[in-house]
Amino acid sequence: MPEKKKGGNTVNTVWAIAEPLAESLGLVLWDVKFVKEGANWYLRIIIDKEGGVSIDDCVAMNDALDAPLDEADPIEQSYNLQISSAGIERELVRDFHFQTFLDADITVKFRAAVNGAKLHKCVLRGYEDGRVTVEFPDGTLYTFDRKDASSIKLDDFDPDF
Repeated sequence: MPEKKKGGNTVNTVWAIAEPLAESLGLVLWDVKFVKEGANWYLRIIIDKEGGVSIDDCVAMNDALDAPLDEADPIEQSYNLQISSAGIERELVRDFHFQTFLDADITVKFRAAVNGAKLHKCVLRGYEDGRVTVEFPDGTLYTFDRKDASSIKLDDFDPDF
C-alpha cells in the first residue's frame, strides 16, 4: 500500500489501479505523482524493472492503464498522462525504496547543513518508521528523519559508463 503523499486520494486510487497492471507486465510501480505545473496537471506513473525499462515497457504500461483509468475516472480535471522509468539516480521516496536499496550508495541533500554541508554522498544503512540511517565516508553513522532531507537519491551514476 502506498504511503500518503501530496495529491493523496488521487495518488492512492491510481496506485491501486496501476500496481497490479505493472506487475502483470513484469514491472514494478516505482511511484505515482499527480502534480500541477503552470496551468497543466500531470499524472506521472514511474515504473522500474530489473535490467532497466524500455520505451516498449512505457508504451505497454500506458496501453494497460488507458481503459481502467477511463473507467474509474479518478481525476475530475483534464491532465496529461506520463509514463517513465525511475532511471538512474532515482529518488528514494517510498518505504519500499529504502528497504530495496539498503547498503547502496546514495546522495542526500539535507534541508540544513550536517557536518558543515547540505549535500552528502553516503551509504544507506537503515530505514525504519521514516528514520534513515546513513554511513558517511569516514565511517560515522548518522540517523535522521526523512523529512529533514529535501532529496535522497540513489547514487548509481557511473561517470565512466
